[in-house]
Formats: sequence, structure tokens, C-alpha cells
Amino acid sequence: MIPKMNVYKKRWGIDSDDSIKPGLEAVQEALVKMGSPEKQLQVIHVTGTNGKGSTIAFMEAILKEHGLSTGVFSSPAIIDIHDQIRINGEVITEEELDKSFQAMKEAGLSGFLTDFELLTVAAFTTFRRLAPDYVLLETGMGGLLDSTNVVTPLVSVITSIALDHTAFLGTTVAEVARHKGGIIKKGIPVVTGLLLEEEALKVVRTISSQQGSALFMYGERFDMKDDLFNGTETFQLAGRKMKGLHQGVNAAVAIQSLLVAGIQLAEEAVSWAVAITQLAHRFQEISPGVFVDGAHNPAAAKALAATIRSEFPGEKVDFIIGMLKGKDIEKTLNELIQVAASFTFLTFPHPQAATGEQLMKYCHHEVKKVTTAESNTIILSNVRKKKKIVTGSLYLLSSLMDYRKN
Repeated sequence: MIPKMNVYKKRWGIDSDDSIKPGLEAVQEALVKMGSPEKQLQVIHVTGTNGKGSTIAFMEAILKEHGLSTGVFSSPAIIDIHDQIRINGEVITEEELDKSFQAMKEAGLSGFLTDFELLTVAAFTTFRRLAPDYVLLETGMGGLLDSTNVVTPLVSVITSIALDHTAFLGTTVAEVARHKGGIIKKGIPVVTGLLLEEEALKVVRTISSQQGSALFMYGERFDMKDDLFNGTETFQLAGRKMKGLHQGVNAAVAIQSLLVAGIQLAEEAVSWAVAITQLAHRFQEISPGVFVDGAHNPAAAKALAATIRSEFPGEKVDFIIGMLKGKDIEKTLNELIQVAASFTFLTFPHPQAATGEQLMKYCHHEVKKVTTAESNTIILSNVRKKKKIVTGSLYLLSSLMDYRKN
């Protein structure tokens, strides 16, 4: 479900399927009909279980500080279809998206793509027309069979590898790694974040070797310690707005990826960009003592718990959680228990959302409840005077938009 996509499909008379169908043949055929716009772009391709959005946000800010223009394609939508395609940090306008849908209609793309494939083609079409200096391209799911995997990038980036989307990517870390590693192209360098699982490390090393691709792995060829980036070059940074050790890794991956892509970077510009970057819903304080964070799987929840320990030493927080069915709910909740004062579960408007009652069955904390209160009231009120973290799903956070008015 891509919010507001049906508006454009109806307006331009384009049919597409809202199911998930991994594979590249249909999107490749569609792009040929469009004149192969993806071949005319300078792309940095990014995959990973967690950290894609933050890493891209750091790259976007760094490029901007160097006077370079950017196009970004990301998933999922935070508000609607428009924020999935960005030019120089601004969401695509209705006028520009209309131009792309009109071009796809005229090329005869109706009827044989999924919604995400159609949106991928729209993104490439938009970027060719508006010609940003660099395109930061995020995979929708996995990599190997993802519709974005039709590019020959300047660098392939794998931020992290953990179990997620197991129905499509496999039930072991090695299987997931093979999908993520599928974006590695022959002779194209690879930059990875901190890959904690030995299975993932082995798969990525093997694929990189088979493809003849230079491998730049966090902790081996670059790192970030006490705001000092040490990699192909060395930069002393002034700090980060996005908190947590994992965000230090994401910033380092962003910097190293740009260097590997052949972009000359200046220390002062990099430092300023990293210091001001804030991605929506990544440990973002939206009102005093109330934070939102899109931790939707065990690995992300573990990182969130570490950030809470770092930012609020000795404190326990109240969690408000909504999640999708099919996620590893129990393990995700277990990662948060040690820093939790309480859990409140809710149901949010998404066809795949688990109910609050379903979620609570997986929670082993003694202080827990289900609420039917209005979502914006829940997140903005802070009666207990404890820190409050709203988390579990980016779709949940995108449905709670009333706080933006405050």
C-alpha cells in the first residue's frame, strides 16, 4: 500500500498490482520502454535491514554542504507517495510526478507492473528529467530481486544484515545476506556497516570476491570513534544530532561511501552536515520527553535500547507500540524489556497491522496494557513524567501525524 498512489494511477489510467512480486524482468522491460533512464544517472545503491534511511540522510546532507544536488528514492512512505521521491531534500511535487506518470502512460506501462515497480520507474524517470548530480537509491526489500537492482552504481552500500521479511528473504541470516549482497555488481566497490553475524560476513566477503569488488567493511577499513572518522581520509567531526552508537556507524558508512564513489569531501562541510542531520522518526523528540523511533525488528530494537541506556542512564521509559503482523514481535519486545517501565499497545490503521491485543500476548513485562485512546493524545500526553518512546513500525509513526502541528 503506497498512500495516494491510486490518485495518480486513476488520473492517468495506469493499472498496476498492489502485491509483492520479487523479480527484475518486468521492471527491466518497462525501463527499456522508457528509454533506460536508470543508465543516465550517477547512483549510490543502498540496502540493509536497518540504517538505510539514516545513512542516506547523512549522505544527502553531506552532498548538499558540498554544493551538489541530490535525488533520493526511499521506502516506505512517511506521509504519502510524494516523500518517497525527493529532490534536494524536498518531496516531489504533484506537477513533477504527473509528468512522470504521463510519460509512463504514453510508453504503455499499464497492466504488467506492481505498484512498487511502477513507482521505481517513476523515480528513475523523474531523476533523468531533473538531473540531480547524484541519486541515492534505497532498496524496497532485500536487493537481489528488488526492482531497484537494475542499476550499475558508483558504490554498493550494505548498512546492516539481520532477519526481516523472512517470508521473502529467507529464515536464516545467510539467506538474507545473499539477497542484500545481490546489489553487489562486477568490479563495483562495496561499503558495509557493522555486520555482527559471522554468517553475513562470510556471504558478503564471498560475493565481493566473486564479483571482483573492493570491500570496505566498518571496523576493518574505516570506523568512527569519539566523533573521529578514520577511513580513506580522516575527519574530526563536531558531533551528531542523531543519537546512538549505531548512528555513528551510519554516519561513517555515509562518509566512506561518498569517498569510495570518488567524491572529494572537505572536513568542515562533512562535520557540519553530520551535526545537523535529523531523519524523521529516528529517536526524534517531538514534544518534551516524548520520542518516536521506527524500531520494527529485533536488531533495530536492540539499537534503540542501547541509545536509551546511553541518553538516559539508569532511567526506564514508557513504550507505546504498534507493529505489523509477520514481524518477529516477541524478540523485538524482549530487546526493549530491560529499559522499559511499561508497555502500551495499540492498533493503527494499516491492513497488515497487528491488534494491540495480539501484541500484548507476546510481551513478558509485568506492566502492560492495550489502549483505545486517540493516538495523538497518547503520544503527546506525559502524565507519568517518564520518557516516552513511540515505536514499532514506521507505518504507525506515519499515521500519527497530528503531533507535527505542535
